[in-house]
Amino acid sequence: GFADFNARCDLPGGFWLGNAAAGLTFNTPSGKAEFSAAPLPVSVREDAPFILQTLRSHDQYNTTIYGLDDRYRGVYGQREVLFMHADDIAALGLQDGDRVDITTEADDGIVRQVQDFKLVAYAIPRGNLAAYYPETNPLVPLSRIGDGTGTPTSKSIPVRVTKAHAQSTLRIA
Repeated sequence: GFADFNARCDLPGGFWLGNAAAGLTFNTPSGKAEFSAAPLPVSVREDAPFILQTLRSHDQYNTTIYGLDDRYRGVYGQREVLFMHADDIAALGLQDGDRVDITTEADDGIVRQVQDFKLVAYAIPRGNLAAYYPETNPLVPLSRIGDGTGTPTSKSIPVRVTKAHAQSTLRIA
């Protein structure tokens, strides 16, 4: 599909590169899409009460933030939010909208914490959390890398959540 790629890029209107999955063509023994699950590595399942994944908002491309809105998740005018299952929020004795601190659970003696994030009840599996990066980058231990990739484990950060100790004076609804 990449033959004469550079020349085809110059064609008016571009060209169709093709997408086998969009055509429901799967190069598998069954000819169908095949999915599998694997357990998380033991190193990810520490005794931390939650696993945090970092993610982008709608108004973001990689680490470039173009706005404070995330229409995908119904968040507007702010980015320091923590998505958590409503039952997990209640189990902590907190409420949707409360302010929290997030601290990485690691045994290397380094305290990694971000403070004063707004809790947002969200349809996410219990025990899992999500928050935007780069706001949560300070939580990622650079010594923890993915198997075979060498990249930081920004999608599986063991953390604990506590009621915020310091409250910001700036509030964006």
